[in-house]
Order: sequence, then structure tokens, then C-alpha cells
Amino acid sequence: MTRKVLTILSNRFTPTKTPIYLELECKSDGTILKEKKLRNLPRQAAYDEVWENNDGKSSLDSCTRMKKHYRHKLLKPKSVS
Repeated sequence: MTRKVLTILSNRFTPTKTPIYLELECKSDGTILKEKKLRNLPRQAAYDEVWENNDGKSSLDSCTRMKKHYRHKLLKPKSVS
């Protein structure tokens, strides 16, 4: 099973710098299958998880800590059964 993850790399020290948006396709164990850099923030809620690093890093490889957003506007609505 694969899932789509939105990763936001922002900078809390200089908030005027534009954030970097990465779309990841991952396996259920966390292995990254695809990594795609997005031009700007997506408009549709199409992601299973949203993670953010606000330390001013420029790539996913240099990040040491990530914060998960549980009620982000781009999360897919959960189906109620």
C-alpha cells in the first residue's frame, strides 16, 4: 500500500523566504518511492499525511526533525464506515 505525503520545508528565522513543497510517494513502512518538488502550495486536499520542517533546510536529506500536522487543510478527509 502506498500513500502520498506532503512535506513543507520552511524557515522560521526568515519567514519571508518562500517554503519548499515536496510531494512524496511512500510505502507503508516509510520507504520513499518517488520525490517530486512542487512549484507552490497545492489547492486540492489530496494527501494522506502532511509534515513540516521549519529549521530553514533546503533538502529532505538534511532534515533531522519533522513535525506532523494532524488537521491540515490539505489532508484527505477520512472515510467513515
